Amino acid sequence: MSKKLKVISAAEGIVLASTALAVMPASAGVNASNATSAASFGGIGNLIKAAKKEGTLNLIATPRDWANYGAAMDIMTKAFGIKIVSDNPDGSSAQEITAIRTTKNMEKMPDVVDIGLSYVASGAGLFANYRVQTWSDIPKAWKSPVGNWYGAYTGSIAMCYDATVTPAPTSIASLDNIAYKNMFAIQGDPTAAQQALISVFAVTVAKGGSVKNIQPGIDFFHKLKSQGIFVPVTANASAFASGSFKIMLTWDYNAPGFIALAKTIGKTVKCTYPKDALVAGTPYVLAINKTAPHPAAARLWEELMFSMKNGKLAEDLTAADLALPPAELFALVMGGQNVYISGGASPITSASMTDKVAPPTALTVPAGLPKSVLPSLAQQNVATAVLKTAWSKI
Repeated sequence: MSKKLKVISAAEGIVLASTALAVMPASAGVNASNATSAASFGGIGNLIKAAKKEGTLNLIATPRDWANYGAAMDIMTKAFGIKIVSDNPDGSSAQEITAIRTTKNMEKMPDVVDIGLSYVASGAGLFANYRVQTWSDIPKAWKSPVGNWYGAYTGSIAMCYDATVTPAPTSIASLDNIAYKNMFAIQGDPTAAQQALISVFAVTVAKGGSVKNIQPGIDFFHKLKSQGIFVPVTANASAFASGSFKIMLTWDYNAPGFIALAKTIGKTVKCTYPKDALVAGTPYVLAINKTAPHPAAARLWEELMFSMKNGKLAEDLTAADLALPPAELFALVMGGQNVYISGGASPITSASMTDKVAPPTALTVPAGLPKSVLPSLAQQNVATAVLKTAWSKI
C-alpha cells in the first residue's frame, strides 16, 4: 500500500525478439510506439483492438488499494482482455524511473508510470508524447504541453492508527508522547517518495515551520527518533501486519483501503486529518514509457484512467456488455477519474466532471481544521535538496 513511497529517474530502443511485436504496426499502418492520440489508430475502438493483440500491461509501484487502482486493473482485464503484470507495488516514484532505465530491452520493462510531480524532471527523455481524449479537461498547469505527462489525481495528508493505541493521536504534535514508542512511521524515504516528502511538510507545518522552511519538521523527526517514537520502517501493509508500526501519515485516499485491509487481519484502524496541519500534495503524474514493450496497452490504460465516465465496474459487466463493439464497451465502463473518487482521491478533471460517484467516508474531519497548504514544485525541490543531507542524520 505504501507505493508512493515512491519513485526516481532515457531510454533506448527495445531490441529483444520477445518485445518486437509490441513496436510493430498495431493496426494498418500504425506504429503504436509513435501514436500520439487515439486518432492515430483511427479511434478508440482500434486502439483497444491493438492493445488486445499485445495482451499485457506492465505496471509498477501501483498497489491495488492505492486510490482504488484495483478496480481499474480489473476493468482493464475483464473488459479488454489485458493481463496486468504488477511489479514492486510498494515501490517509490524514484524506483519507477530507475526501473525504466535499468530494464531496457527487457519484457518486464514498465509500460507506464505513476509518479510524484517532483520526479518528472528526473524522467526527462523517457516518456512518449500522447494526448488522451479528455486532454482539454486536464488543467494546463498539470500537464506537459506536448503530452508526455499529465497530472491524474491528488490528496492531502491524513493520520491513520491502530484503534488500540491509547491515547488516540489527534495531532502531529501529540505524537511527542512516550506512550507511542516504536509506533510512528511514514511511507518511505522523503528524498525518493512523494508521499513521504509531503508528510515531512505536514510535520513541518504542525511544528511551526512553513513550506519555505522545513527545519522544524526535521528537528521534530529527530526528536521523535531519539525517543524511539519514530521508527524508520516503510509504513506499508506488511509492516503494519507485523506490528512494526501503529501510527502513520498517509494520503487521505489511502485511508479506505488501509481500513479495509486491517479488517482482513482482525485489526481496526481509524483515520483522521491531524488537527494541526492540513497539507495537500501536487498531483501524481501518469506517463507512458517511450520504449514500452506494450505501447498500445499503455495508451489504452491512460485513456481509461482519464475517462470521466461513471459507468460499470468489472464485476457489473455482463456477457452482453462484453460482446459490444470495443468503442461501445469503453463508453460503458467506469473511467479512471471516477475510480479515483471511489478510492478517496481528488481527480484532476474534477471541474469538468458532470457525473461523479460518491466518495468514501473513511475519514473524520476535526473541527477547526487549519487552512490547506500546498507546497509548490519549487518548494518541494528545495526541501528534497535539504533532506538529501539531513534525513540520514535524524
